[in-house]
Amino acid sequence: QVQVVESGGDLVQPGGSLRLSCAASGSIVSIYRMGWYRQGPGKQRELVAVITSSCVPNYADSVKGRFTISRNYAKNTVYLQMNSLKPEDTAVYYCNANLLTTGSSREDYWGQGTQVTVSS
Repeated sequence: QVQVVESGGDLVQPGGSLRLSCAASGSIVSIYRMGWYRQGPGKQRELVAVITSSCVPNYADSVKGRFTISRNYAKNTVYLQMNSLKPEDTAVYYCNANLLTTGSSREDYWGQGTQVTVSS
């Protein structure tokens, strides 16, 4: 059994900052990749940022230079520092963990989502 839990979503003004956190727990053998996706109103879910087990980050073009993804390997957590937020960043942000559990194969696990609203 694996749990992926996000936190940190909030209402923020344009130009503001937020930090999202995500922790994976349970019968985890190894985590290969962790990342953040988002789904805005009336839109499909899209990649925001991911970070590999080798600590290599990858960002969507729309957030490059504004968002930073980081990972704490010892705590199985991933963070998303979001700066210079824009109204178009408004979305539900989902954490994803690609990992191996005991007695299973490598799979994707998702959190329940955390709402980020950028509005004045």
